[in-house]
Amino acid sequence: MRRCCSPPCAPLAKLIGFRERMGWAIDWVSSGGSDFNRDIGFLHTEEELKPFLEGEIPSTVVQNARMCGTSAAAYVAEGPGLSVYSLSDGIVYRTYVSTSRGLELAMPYYGLLDRTPKGRDESSTEPLWVRRHDEYETS
Repeated sequence: MRRCCSPPCAPLAKLIGFRERMGWAIDWVSSGGSDFNRDIGFLHTEEELKPFLEGEIPSTVVQNARMCGTSAAAYVAEGPGLSVYSLSDGIVYRTYVSTSRGLELAMPYYGLLDRTPKGRDESSTEPLWVRRHDEYETS
């Protein structure tokens, strides 16, 4: 049950293709095909998500899932996360972790948009304002 838009679970070949499409030069790795995301708490089963899925699902979740060509259950099964690791005396320590809304600090444009009259200008009927450079409409 993977979210199609989620780079962490994607096969490395797919990540490299996306990196090249975007014109990025940074090296990427993938945890795809491993239990890594499950082990660190970023991947959940449908049973674990049942209380959320039985409630009112936020329209942004439904919209994002639709734009990714997947279901809301598959979309939320693997969430975003940020982990920081430190290597000391041959031992790897996880020194910090944050998920969901705690990741907004890595997206400073949200704070700027939240202070403008129209804010993020998100709605359940219009596509999200965030697009990749090759997805802009041409006029």
